[in-house]
Amino acid sequence: MAKKTQKRMPRRREEFTYRGYSVADLQQMALSELLPLMPARARRKFDRGGLSREHEKLLADLRSGGDEQIRTHLRDMIIMPEMVGRTIEIHNGKEFQKVEIQPEAVFHYLGEFALTRRKVSHGSAGIGATRSSKYVPLK
Repeated sequence: MAKKTQKRMPRRREEFTYRGYSVADLQQMALSELLPLMPARARRKFDRGGLSREHEKLLADLRSGGDEQIRTHLRDMIIMPEMVGRTIEIHNGKEFQKVEIQPEAVFHYLGEFALTRRKVSHGSAGIGATRSSKYVPLK
């Protein structure tokens, strides 16, 4: 029985769209046009007070371009379409983690991509830590 080897075609990746709009379309829109597309929590943040001075400064740094690394503690910043493709270092409480903003991250928070907790891997119990370890010979 002879096997036929069939060459597979590479899988074509579709362009990302958010509610029917491509990232390029979203980047061209004004904030007033983006508001109806945002999820409720993000829309509420913009309706109630807009962006703070720190958030505006971060957006201005991103808009100015340049290849310098942008570091921020603003974990509550909503990812806008103009941030896509940029690398931002986000503080997780101990250090800055590099995060490249993907199109799928639009309208999420920066803090979602720099986790603040790590998996704990405990070692073995020391001598005297448990009742049974009292009887373990030291040599």
